[in-house]
Amino acid sequence: MPGPRRLASAEPSRGVPVVTAPYGAWGSPITAPAVTRASLRFSDSLEADGDDLYWAESRPAEGGRTVVVRRAADGATTDVTPPGFDARTRVHEYGGGAYAVRDGGVCFANFTDQRLYRHRPGEDPRPMTPEPALAAARRFADFTFGDGFLVCVRERHEDGEVVNELARLPLGGSEEARVIASGHDFFSSPRISPDGRRLAWLAWDHPDMPWNGTTLCLAALSPDGALGEARAVAGGRGESIFQPEWSPNGVLHFASDRTGWWNLYRLQDGETVPVAAVTGDCGVPQWVFRLRRYAFLDDGSIAAVYSSPSGTTLLVHATDGTARALPAPGTWLAGPVAANGRLFLIAGSPTAFPAVVRLDPATGRSETIRAPEGPGLDPALISIPERVAFRTPDGPAYAYYYPPTNPGFRAPAGELPPLLVTIHGGPTSAARPVLDPEVQYWTSRGFALADVDYGGSTGYGRAYWERLQGTWGIVDVRDCALAAAHLAATGRADPARLAIRGASAGGYTTLAALAFRREFAAGASHFGVADLELLARDTHKFESRYLDWLVGPYPQAAESCRERSPIHHLDGIDRPVILFQGLEDRVVPPEQAQIMAAGLRERGVPVAHLTFPGEGHGFRRAENIARTLEAELSFYGQVFGFDPAGGIEPVLVEEL
Repeated sequence: MPGPRRLASAEPSRGVPVVTAPYGAWGSPITAPAVTRASLRFSDSLEADGDDLYWAESRPAEGGRTVVVRRAADGATTDVTPPGFDARTRVHEYGGGAYAVRDGGVCFANFTDQRLYRHRPGEDPRPMTPEPALAAARRFADFTFGDGFLVCVRERHEDGEVVNELARLPLGGSEEARVIASGHDFFSSPRISPDGRRLAWLAWDHPDMPWNGTTLCLAALSPDGALGEARAVAGGRGESIFQPEWSPNGVLHFASDRTGWWNLYRLQDGETVPVAAVTGDCGVPQWVFRLRRYAFLDDGSIAAVYSSPSGTTLLVHATDGTARALPAPGTWLAGPVAANGRLFLIAGSPTAFPAVVRLDPATGRSETIRAPEGPGLDPALISIPERVAFRTPDGPAYAYYYPPTNPGFRAPAGELPPLLVTIHGGPTSAARPVLDPEVQYWTSRGFALADVDYGGSTGYGRAYWERLQGTWGIVDVRDCALAAAHLAATGRADPARLAIRGASAGGYTTLAALAFRREFAAGASHFGVADLELLARDTHKFESRYLDWLVGPYPQAAESCRERSPIHHLDGIDRPVILFQGLEDRVVPPEQAQIMAAGLRERGVPVAHLTFPGEGHGFRRAENIARTLEAELSFYGQVFGFDPAGGIEPVLVEEL
């Protein structure tokens, strides 16, 4: 086993004194408010309309409002969504695909009332759908345009039931929406062919999630938007279809994981024909609508983004079956769309925030055309991640390790840094090796951080994420503990100061690790699940049967749910915990955090419980994002025995 590694900060500028201070107590110019300024997020989906490019930005400084932005051919950018509107849909609660563009007109779902609006330059947004009797009872997402109408996913909340369907809406708003496909629990990805005569879409039913299995459907489409008889052309239970898309010449393409990897196929003479065989995923879990990982270039070739254990690659598949690699403009790529001989996508790297990038497929040259303002990071402050593989009983698992980095500070001789093991959500999501101001907030203060892709994460093939089938709360917890132990054993972290933190599903793994393992000295749960049985009985439709796959069918698996629920094993938690919870959370009810806090308090376990009115499942407001960061830092300072720099407001940790 290798000996301890020396953890040194970056060399300071000549003449600048280096301060010796404990890890965690280093001063940093990356303040919590600075993090929120860099927290502007782009949706995975870009849209092209003629010479114009569109994208959606989530802006914490505007209360988390999502704004559609247009970039004209001359490079000028304009906010399309006017003040008072928020282009965000609540279909499946997670949304996505909240806008679409045709001939300069934007159709978008507005968050507050969930009505569909049409907005043309120089005009006020005009509602396309009537105001429902019950607020937000009818929701719309994932639009595709026909001649004078659009087709979309509609979700109705009426009489205690939630119904998902495909609907046709006239662009003029002169008549009610008309249902054209129903009968399945879920629909997504409606796409009208270039000639307007066919419609393709995805459908699936409980208990599947869209990454478990989806069916690709196809039907004739009449000029008035009526559908002919639908037929299944690919997919089914056990096969996930991703991103059905028509080529410019009218050939239906899609990604399927039938081989164990999401690879590209086309429908030819009624048969599914492979475009290419790649050991990589050209697809991601469809947590939100309108995700993209490939696009058609002007010459008919396909630019495709693939993820695998070796990283992210960008390939161009030519029409003759050959493929060539393009220089990837980042280590994480998403949302490609092609227009005017260029490829546009979202790209990020360890030294660059995710941004809108333009790439020339002929030369491979790329340039950033829209990026977050950011806190103006000194490159010497940026912690560069190291890809780490570690052993598990199921084979190798992976993490990104970020060392503490600050050129103005060093730790006392012999001290090792506290480690924050960060758990992504999903639990079928994945770590992103891109410049993240929140990560740098911690590393610039002297923390090490590990972003873990435990068994169950995506981007490593179907077999890897299927490690979590029936084992949520076991495999994820074990792998996170093994990652922490590996980093401590190799001298990258102080084994006595290992903390675990996560949001949503990652919050569940955090609480479960504290309840069922002994490796971690503290934990931070951001709107995490504490009671699996309550989640099975009381959550929204999209995830209401998710636990069937993660744990077992409910109520048959009720005992397993109780066995793995931290809320029923509070006696196992004797280390400090901080809980963050939005009071408008419809995915994880706030009562779960309340019960956890009360139970720990009764047992004398140090606990802090912070609630945020107006926030849902994921905090969007700048002031709340900043408060959670500072409160979590204060929490670690009290637990690990250091005084945070910067005069932050302390958090009350009861029983400490």
